[in-house]
Amino acid sequence: MVFVPLTNNVIIKLNEITTMIEDKSKLTESEVEEIKVIFQDLVKNGERYDVDEIEFWFENEGSWTTRGPIIRIANLSSYIQDKHQQTAHLRLISDDDCSCGH
Repeated sequence: MVFVPLTNNVIIKLNEITTMIEDKSKLTESEVEEIKVIFQDLVKNGERYDVDEIEFWFENEGSWTTRGPIIRIANLSSYIQDKHQQTAHLRLISDDDCSCGH
């Protein structure tokens, strides 16, 4: 895998997540939903990120002392990015002229 440094746009969004989460020892379901929206917006706007770099960023940010929420955010970022790439791939296939009679 090629190392992809976090872009300024991604870092800005990670800071937004840090500011948004009041209790950094656990995430509420509504916070999880907001985090999903942030990552969905990033990938829809063409941003790509390395999930390990996101985890590393939160570990070194300073205000996150519990590892559980950091792992959850990293997993959410991975899930959203993978899901977006799969649907983008499917769109490319369906937009292609497959000569299959449809």
